Amino acid sequence: MSTSTEQLSALGVSIWLDDLSRERIASGSLKQLIGDRNVVGVTTNPTIFATALAKGEAYDAQVAELAKAGTSVSDAVFEITTDDVAAASDIFRPVYDATNGQDGRVSIEVEPGLAHDAAGTIAQAKELWAKVNRPNAMIKIPATVEGLEAITATIAAGISVNVTLIFSLERHRAVINAYLEGLEQAKAAGHDISGIHSVASFFVSRVDTEIDKRLEAIGTDDAKALKSKAGIANARLAYQVYEQEFSSERAQVLLAAGANKQRPLWASTGVKDPNLPDTLYVTELAVGETVNTMPEKTLEATFDHARLEGDKVTGAYAAANMTLDALDALGISYDEVTALLEKEGVEKFIVSWNELLDTVSAALEAAK
Repeated sequence: MSTSTEQLSALGVSIWLDDLSRERIASGSLKQLIGDRNVVGVTTNPTIFATALAKGEAYDAQVAELAKAGTSVSDAVFEITTDDVAAASDIFRPVYDATNGQDGRVSIEVEPGLAHDAAGTIAQAKELWAKVNRPNAMIKIPATVEGLEAITATIAAGISVNVTLIFSLERHRAVINAYLEGLEQAKAAGHDISGIHSVASFFVSRVDTEIDKRLEAIGTDDAKALKSKAGIANARLAYQVYEQEFSSERAQVLLAAGANKQRPLWASTGVKDPNLPDTLYVTELAVGETVNTMPEKTLEATFDHARLEGDKVTGAYAAANMTLDALDALGISYDEVTALLEKEGVEKFIVSWNELLDTVSAALEAAK
């Protein structure tokens, strides 16, 4: 009998862990997840690092060293986080080699305060890439309007990118366009485009949280019947966008020249509503050529009891469109919801980033 995580991998879904800490690296638990849970990558964000730094003693020695050197808080954060990502990248290097660069990836995000600063994002993406100095790193760039320009420029420089905070289908198309533009520029500049990889992180549970709140307020039977359906419908249609865009003549020319597709990545897959199955955003979005990045709780639930029934996406586009149409008929604006979620997403990461700075500042002070 194969495990549920083995079955998910066999369907063509890459399982990435949405967590990283030095304790996890040093204890060997990260390496163990590769063998025991079919984990083939890692994603990080400011919240994850803030949590890791606030717990345990794994960072004490480095913090003391940085304090002694008089390192600034922002430089200390840069050193600490890039060290963790480099160490995790080394652990995943065999996976990277075995999958020809598709997996074995470890993502690190540009400062969230740069989300609306294209030039600043491009500069920091290059700094992070150079500092981590591992081919299997990925630089996370948010899919804001300004982020699109940064995605193109970063890909054009030959740097692999994890595009984060995608909520709408329109923005997903724009992200794919930015990726293809970057590949075209990279190819023209003489880069080996076969070595450039990207994922498009499409957020799921946050869509349900916001829309379900609005459905509750409406309160009719029709509204209640749509609860917890929007996130999955939206993500399924994002996969349709992926299929359409990468079957275009423009994409096919690049793929024939060795380029890689920008795989959809399902993010925000931890279930927020306790009344829902805890593996909902795993089983209902199982389809080949995708990544599902899971918090550990979701990963363990998937391993323990996920029931996989094959591809749950490509045959469901008509039903997904009907769900979004029904929401529109109730007066719930898709454009308003997705714009709000992007704004809140950036704001939440800025709050976490400031918490991270405060945590490191206090640690540096204590170590003096």
